[in-house]
Amino acid sequence: MKKLGIVLAAAASIAVAGEAAARDQIRIVGSSTVFPFATAVAEQFGKSTSYKTPVVESTGSGGGLKLFCAGVGVEHPDITNASRRMKAKEFKLCSENGVEGVVENVVGYDGIVLANAKSAPQLSLTIEQVWNALAAKGPKPTNWNEVDPSLPAVKIEVLGPPPSSGTRDAFEELVMEEGCEAVKGKDWCKENKGEEIREDGAYVEAGENDNLIVSKLEANPEALGVFGFSFHDQNADKIQGANVNGVAPTFENIASGDYPVSRSLYFYVKKAHVGVVPGIMEFVGEFTSAGASGNGGYLQSKGLIPLTGSEHSANQAKVMGLTEMTGDEWN
Repeated sequence: MKKLGIVLAAAASIAVAGEAAARDQIRIVGSSTVFPFATAVAEQFGKSTSYKTPVVESTGSGGGLKLFCAGVGVEHPDITNASRRMKAKEFKLCSENGVEGVVENVVGYDGIVLANAKSAPQLSLTIEQVWNALAAKGPKPTNWNEVDPSLPAVKIEVLGPPPSSGTRDAFEELVMEEGCEAVKGKDWCKENKGEEIREDGAYVEAGENDNLIVSKLEANPEALGVFGFSFHDQNADKIQGANVNGVAPTFENIASGDYPVSRSLYFYVKKAHVGVVPGIMEFVGEFTSAGASGNGGYLQSKGLIPLTGSEHSANQAKVMGLTEMTGDEWN
């Protein structure tokens, strides 16, 4: 029986490889924030190589990782983008579904911006004020001036991404969790899930389509939207970012670490598909090249804040060497 099991396992492995070989186009899913960067690289890759232009889908970070970790084979994506790091439970899901070789790449940096229409006054907010305005376990004010008399006497309405979005995860961690700890203290916040967001209409889940949020902000200048800096930068003619803790959401302030709401962006590669689906390493090589994601690369013009020179070189070497995640990343 043991010998039969080995034979069946080998046959299944060959079948998976055979199926994957039938697909000659890289499939990429994941973050709406990383989507424009991945799309730009895919288009450049398609123009400059003999490989087909990869298919890039915007599914949200959580949705992309769920698809990525579902298994190995032609029906599963090769790469997933994420606007926050893969969670330990997602890494475990990958392992449980036979996705053993996962390679992590840091694309660059991004900031999270609270923006409103350019036709409205620009706001200056603190992380504590945002928590008081939006916390499920907070005071639940109706208008911004109830949070602080210096803020406008308008209804609190914040349009933002759903729980499947990495931007939502980062907003909860970097704004709601930090704000809660500043107002209530770390122990209280941990016991009471202080990072949770109101569900009474003050925060409106507007889906993964950032363009739709922009159009809604233009229609309602009193509302705010939650965006990645890169998207905000590409729509600077329509929306403006609020200062947070007295710091403006600019390229320079995010790159220097002065802007308090910043994060890393990622993509993950399925090692089992390398050498089976053609062009994966060549695509990864283009994405991690200095000409694409390095300082002065073509992704910088699209709003990506690049890693420093030494960081970029070290990350590129790790990814091109297909260094696998071990599970110790969260320890």
